[in-house]
Amino acid sequence: MLHKFCIAPMIDYTDRHCRYFFRKLTKNAFLYSEMVVSETIVYGDKDFFLKFDGSEHPVALQIAGSNPKNLSYAAKCGEDFGYDEINFNLGCPSKKVQEGNFGACLMNDMDLVEDCLGSMIKSVSVPVTVKCRIGLDDDDPYEVLPAMIERLNSIGIKTIIIHARKAILNGLDPKKNREIPPLDYDLVRLIKRKWPELNLVLNGGINSIEKAKKELNSNQYDPDGIMMGRAAYIDPFILTNIDNVFYKDKKINHSRFDIVREMIPYIESEIANGTYINHITRHMLGLFHGVKGAKVWRSYLSENAPKRKSDINVIKEALIKIEEIQKEVA
Repeated sequence: MLHKFCIAPMIDYTDRHCRYFFRKLTKNAFLYSEMVVSETIVYGDKDFFLKFDGSEHPVALQIAGSNPKNLSYAAKCGEDFGYDEINFNLGCPSKKVQEGNFGACLMNDMDLVEDCLGSMIKSVSVPVTVKCRIGLDDDDPYEVLPAMIERLNSIGIKTIIIHARKAILNGLDPKKNREIPPLDYDLVRLIKRKWPELNLVLNGGINSIEKAKKELNSNQYDPDGIMMGRAAYIDPFILTNIDNVFYKDKKINHSRFDIVREMIPYIESEIANGTYINHITRHMLGLFHGVKGAKVWRSYLSENAPKRKSDINVIKEALIKIEEIQKEVA
């Protein structure tokens, strides 16, 4: 099942370069774009915001907005560019997002949510899915979430990613909203019990492969999949376990050094097309997390890539430095 393991949409992180890199680590994990506001697609450079490499499949486009017409158009553009799924953001709590009347605050206006999703569903043939919180501010999640799920199910939404925390719209920034509101995995399991036909993906607090496995192997009302966020970005090499653990496929046995070498042709191609090397290498800083020489790898790339923006030798030199350190350890 495609959504068994998903990597979360993360603003400023999961751009196309990041996703290409992640795909070197796992063939099967479902990847998600950064959140893209529908108006950006309507009025902006569609190639810049939507293009991606074919190796990224399966990959979803996450869009946000509150104008049904614009969302319909943006969803159709996403399908035309080849995304496997269009995901609607009902979970982002930031002030800027609230000011635009989209993200988590839309959970307070389910009539508008239905209009938005209905327009998107009509415009595409690929699945339209939702990512949401369990409630907002002073809501009782045990009342609010089931009522919302009922309405989403009634209009044909079959895959719902639930970040198992409330969103506190006043008083907490996005980072604190990922950490302070308590997790309630039991509520997600209650939703699964009531709507067993839905494809439910659990998000929030999944910070290791072990925890992900545990949440999918507790009882018959477990979610159908999990979504991991920043833990995958901080230590991306853990993703090499995904195919074997969650999909019973062969483990990717490439070393960290192999993965860097596999990235070099892509980086060279992107440099030739005008991409700055640091736009790619910034996503690779965590590749040697926990390994002797990791600090040298991070600092060399962080210092040199922004200065030598079109020089492929930056990453080759960083690789040589950490290889030398590893030889000393051996």
